[in-house]
Amino acid sequence: MNNDHDASLPDGVDLRALSAFVDGEVTDEERARIAALLAQHPQAAARVAAWRAQKAALRALCDAPHAESRDGRNEHANATGLDEAHERHEAHEPGVIVLRPRTPWWQRVGVAACWLAAGAGLALALGPLAPRLTGGAWNGLGARPPSFAERADVAYAVYTPERRHPVEVAASEEEHLINWLSKRLNRPLSVPSLQEYGYSLVGGRLLPGEAGPAAQFMYENRAGARLTLYVTGTARDENAFRLFRDGNRRTFYWISDGMGYALSGPIAEGKLRSIAVDVCSALGGKPEAWQ
Repeated sequence: MNNDHDASLPDGVDLRALSAFVDGEVTDEERARIAALLAQHPQAAARVAAWRAQKAALRALCDAPHAESRDGRNEHANATGLDEAHERHEAHEPGVIVLRPRTPWWQRVGVAACWLAAGAGLALALGPLAPRLTGGAWNGLGARPPSFAERADVAYAVYTPERRHPVEVAASEEEHLINWLSKRLNRPLSVPSLQEYGYSLVGGRLLPGEAGPAAQFMYENRAGARLTLYVTGTARDENAFRLFRDGNRRTFYWISDGMGYALSGPIAEGKLRSIAVDVCSALGGKPEAWQ
């Protein structure tokens, strides 16, 4: 048995014959015979086409001249006297693969440096305008809001759309909720009332903070609008009271006695600020010290 033959090849043609056919190392009679057989066997024709495409790619990569057959003709030209079946087979071969030259490394480095310089210049030029362009979500170069404020905004976006499971512990178990979260945050917590603003407590949940656990308390009014109060420990020490925006969401955040607080919601900025001031006072903070 010929070990160079497989089931995809027609009778009378083996791998060595196909290889010689691709390399132009067969006689005209043998070429015509194999071409006629390939026209009737698509799998074998596909194998030949793949080999020729591979040769074309290697030739383009190495910039080698076209190989010549033994009678001096280019192997990719249609041989005179070949039958129509062989011409149809040649017509279906893949085109020559073109490999484009690579740009020298020093040119690529130069272009990257130009783009980097342009980006830095644009950032410096637009830095003072950043709060206006981003709606206050970014306060300029190097002045992003603290991590807990951004986490509070993300937690609001994730959990307030929930209707069946917005909280882990419902307001009906408020005492258990406060004790549980106080123990986890290792600090006595309290839940301020927002009834005078039309918001009732829905409940709360435990969340991962930047350097430890965090708590989220959720409130809802009769129209279904929701606010959240995010509480977590922080090593930052400042008296500032700032606003962070993301889309239609607003978050007022502040720090008091080693704890970071963030009140988030989509309501008007002035109203949310008033609520935040009252919440800070109810939690023992000193909003009059805000700068």
